[in-house]
Amino acid sequence: MNGGHPALPPGLTGAPVYLDYNATTPVDPRVAEAMWPHLTDFFGSPSSSHHYSAEPRRAPAEARAQVAALVGARADEAVFTASGSEADLLALCGTALAHGCGALFHCDAAQAVGKIPLDVEELGVDLLTVVGHKMCAPKGAAALYVRDGLRLEPVVHGGGQEHGVRAGTENVALAVALGAAGLAADDLADGAPARIAALRDELHQSLAAALPGCVRLNGPERKRLPNTLNVSIDDALGHELLAAAHGIATSAGSACHRGNHTPFDLARSLGALRLSLGRWSTADDIETTADAAIKSATER
Repeated sequence: MNGGHPALPPGLTGAPVYLDYNATTPVDPRVAEAMWPHLTDFFGSPSSSHHYSAEPRRAPAEARAQVAALVGARADEAVFTASGSEADLLALCGTALAHGCGALFHCDAAQAVGKIPLDVEELGVDLLTVVGHKMCAPKGAAALYVRDGLRLEPVVHGGGQEHGVRAGTENVALAVALGAAGLAADDLADGAPARIAALRDELHQSLAAALPGCVRLNGPERKRLPNTLNVSIDDALGHELLAAAHGIATSAGSACHRGNHTPFDLARSLGALRLSLGRWSTADDIETTADAAIKSATER
């Protein structure tokens, strides 16, 4: 992977402009290519010991090391799960049900992994959640970092898969996909965050210039994700602005809480727009988005 523009996923061709990467990302074609043989050729169970199980047993081990390396962990500290929600559940309930862990630090890093450098040792975390569909892998691929020596009680009981922490025959294809997406570390090294942050700031400046005194930045100016612009526009409802802003696809809030428009601060929260960029965002996308949002705000 590199900091330029890798091959465009087929689903992104044409309109509208996609600026909802924090909700979910397109699957990188290279990730799809890596997982495809495990949907077709390598069908054996990793738990078996014959010829058809050799590659299904080898591939998840490699993927586990790739995922762990992305957050500065060891391979045996990564547990594959089917979603970020399941990883969070395992972190919270698994430690509680184990009754002797003491105070622990769990970080849901779904929005951060692959966007900024992370190291579990520097963070000082005991558990950390990684979510594939936030970094160009398919939905249903996730992992939990579990610090060495920390005991968890399974929340999915059965066989002894995943170090005895999560039962169920391994989904090799999705594990491979998450590992391939873990190579996003290459993007970090090649300057992708800076490129995306520059586009984000260009979008912010365009909105602020066209709507003087009306655009409010939500959150800190410096310590934030490079791909995310969350702003409120005075006297405007975010979801209504988006409905009228033809040509762009983005969110007024977290996709995890779809349909919930109950605010903490009426004036600020209901005007919020979450514009999230990603690997395939371009300067043309930013121009189109700014024009559509400005037109929607001024014509209401």
